[in-house]
Amino acid sequence: MSFKDFNFKDYIQEALDEIKFKEPTPVQQKLIPVVRSGRDLVGESKTGSGKTHTFLLPIFEKLNPESRDVQVVITAPSRELATQIYQSTKQIAKHSDTEIRVVNYVGGTDKQRQIEKLKVAQPHIVIGTPGRIYDLFKSGDLAIHKAHTFVVDEADMTMDMGFLATVDKIAASLPKEVQILVFSATIPQKLQPFLKKYLTNPVMEQIKTSTVIADTIDNWLVSTKGRNKNGQILEMLKGMQPYLAMIFVNTKERADDLHSYLVSNGLKVAKIHGGIPPRERKRIMNQVKKLEFEYIVATDLAARGIDIEGVSHVINDAIPQDLSFFVHRVGRTGRNGLSGTAITLYQPSDDSDIRELEKMGITFEPKVFKDGEFQDTYDRDRRANREKAYQKLDTEMIGLVKKKKKKIKPGYKKKIQWKVDEKRKRERRAANRAKGRAERKAKKQSF
Repeated sequence: MSFKDFNFKDYIQEALDEIKFKEPTPVQQKLIPVVRSGRDLVGESKTGSGKTHTFLLPIFEKLNPESRDVQVVITAPSRELATQIYQSTKQIAKHSDTEIRVVNYVGGTDKQRQIEKLKVAQPHIVIGTPGRIYDLFKSGDLAIHKAHTFVVDEADMTMDMGFLATVDKIAASLPKEVQILVFSATIPQKLQPFLKKYLTNPVMEQIKTSTVIADTIDNWLVSTKGRNKNGQILEMLKGMQPYLAMIFVNTKERADDLHSYLVSNGLKVAKIHGGIPPRERKRIMNQVKKLEFEYIVATDLAARGIDIEGVSHVINDAIPQDLSFFVHRVGRTGRNGLSGTAITLYQPSDDSDIRELEKMGITFEPKVFKDGEFQDTYDRDRRANREKAYQKLDTEMIGLVKKKKKKIKPGYKKKIQWKVDEKRKRERRAANRAKGRAERKAKKQSF
């Protein structure tokens, strides 16, 4: 399927051609028709699945540029994510012959200037963080009471950051017939009361990706046992020579510590976390986009709230406390079909977390950084795997192996070895026959 099969308005198709969007993602293919139908929707899909255009394209299709009213309200939990949606929206809007007014309202910007502009004209599409949008509505400057579409993006993150009560107030201010679209990586139980309160018979769609991590990403596991972590990261960064590397840490304090260490060793490193003032964060992001940094130290704010292009490497300084963020972190690289490398540092106490990630379908390649390069190393489970393999031997085999270990005549040793080899050959042949029968049976059933 291609985007042309949706028969969007000409200017929307022009916008898609400009950014070379040809084929819709599974999320877009399944949910764009639902959004176009006018029904309320709860879409559960992972970061990087293309959900921004899933709601933007049908919104533009329905938009009336001749109207003077606010028609669409879109909330996002962070300034960076709101700005990212705003940029995607502006990219489509600029192709329209009739002006489509799109405005981004986030904290840390000039509120008075925004109010002055609202006196002249209301935007067609409002995008922003819940707090600033509600402030402008409450003061009577932003008129959202006629909007026909309300989008709550990253709903679980909105709830985690304490903004759901404000989103609730915005929803209560909109017309009863408004179409509500909720998108989220997960749908936690605490979100259910909001959904039941405002959504009318919504379509609930969970889009499962074929792989948890994109095929374009090499996912490596590196042990820190007995090593100084700061020194290990510095050594790896110097050896990798990345286009752009993101190093994820679990706390602001760790971000400050690692950033200070890397800078003191001559690397030009950006730092992004929630404790940095909005203006400073905006300045740093602009520098990142201009490729003034080769390395970024960040907390999980950047894992879901920021889309940075050209990330060639991701390093997890530690496994995230919330394991769901692992996928968001790693998903910063290997985007748009490009290759990427994700490196996770771990210690023996992380073993249970690694097993949980493996249960989610995430596979790791064990590596060691040696002589200035990453090299293959042993599986951390090698001892346990040997024990399991030994346990699988039947009684006869165990007896033969034990006999072989004893000091006996060489000729008898050869006989035992022959018996062991023969036993293993018979088992392999039996396994191959069983496999062949299963394949033939499956083939017959497929006809």
